[in-house]
Amino acid sequence: MSRVRPLEAADIDQVGALYLETFFKRGKRPSPDLISCLEEFYLCGPTVDPQIPSLVHVNDAGAISGFVGVNVVPMKFSDSRLRAAYGGTLMVRGREQDPMAGARLLKAFLSGPQDISLSETANTTSLEMAKALRGVPFASYSLEWMRILRPAAFACEMALRKSTLRKWALPIARSLDRLHGWSGYAGGRVAKDAVQTTKAERVTQVDPEAFAESVELLTSHYPLRPDWPGLQLRHVVRQAFEKPLYGQPVAALVAASNGSPVGAFLYHLHEGGVARVVQMLALPGREAKVIDCLLVDADRRGAAGLRGRTHPAFLEAMLGRKMLFANVSNTIVFSRDKAVVDSFRRGEAFVNGLAGESWGRHIGGDYK
Repeated sequence: MSRVRPLEAADIDQVGALYLETFFKRGKRPSPDLISCLEEFYLCGPTVDPQIPSLVHVNDAGAISGFVGVNVVPMKFSDSRLRAAYGGTLMVRGREQDPMAGARLLKAFLSGPQDISLSETANTTSLEMAKALRGVPFASYSLEWMRILRPAAFACEMALRKSTLRKWALPIARSLDRLHGWSGYAGGRVAKDAVQTTKAERVTQVDPEAFAESVELLTSHYPLRPDWPGLQLRHVVRQAFEKPLYGQPVAALVAASNGSPVGAFLYHLHEGGVARVVQMLALPGREAKVIDCLLVDADRRGAAGLRGRTHPAFLEAMLGRKMLFANVSNTIVFSRDKAVVDSFRRGEAFVNGLAGESWGRHIGGDYK
């Protein structure tokens, strides 16, 4: 009879194969690097809590047919300490034979001892299951934003990023951008104003250690936020830097003219590609300046465009900056505490990115 149980070390090979089958290609064996990555993230890393484990679904034949990965983040909510559990990488094989496997995994995850349950990567199917289990989705946390800097190169990247034709087509596309004067972020009236405003800020590229040191200061104004131990935060940031599928990491601190930090950003970029933004941080009222500094920095590095996940604090500042928005995946919250849910509704919770699961090395790792 099928059942749900905690993930064990002996399961990792099967989970790795299911991961490749779900997100990449069927029939490939997981590499040792992928196995090591999944083992660390879901079995022995600093965000693993034995009381709130990742879960596998075992079918009637005794094989693993489903998985939900869990990582646990200690959080502050006003004066309270909470455990937040992120459930993601929900995968099921053979839905036709057992259509309830995903629901069983999700229900088992939600029955754990955590104070808050969340997901930042719920697809349409997971969203419907979550809503049936009284999960609350929040649109302001669930949109992906995009900013096109070089239209021809952007179109080339989006259409051919997985094709061997990209290396031949991209130089032609970039030539078209130059020919038509599509020179990037500095190519419009609003953008020129933004370039001028960024001259008053100091943008300094930093390493993972310095970026991690800035996080607590730049998130301390959120009523609901992670309360990482120092070593755990450094582990999260180091992994967030390691996403070779997305390109080289670029992390920077933004400081006012007097040298005081006002924001930070972390993104990855392949030459001439679309930058993937993992995290933007800003003190209240400085969001627009951080966005402008980010866009100008990526433009100067030749990015075709940028994409990232929205946060309510940055949404208003994005108006007038020629952003595009799409709903690719969803942030969902499960909590019996109305005050916690209301903090999300007001945009007062710091989640997604570093405070989620997308920082993990398994997302953006080159395991194809």
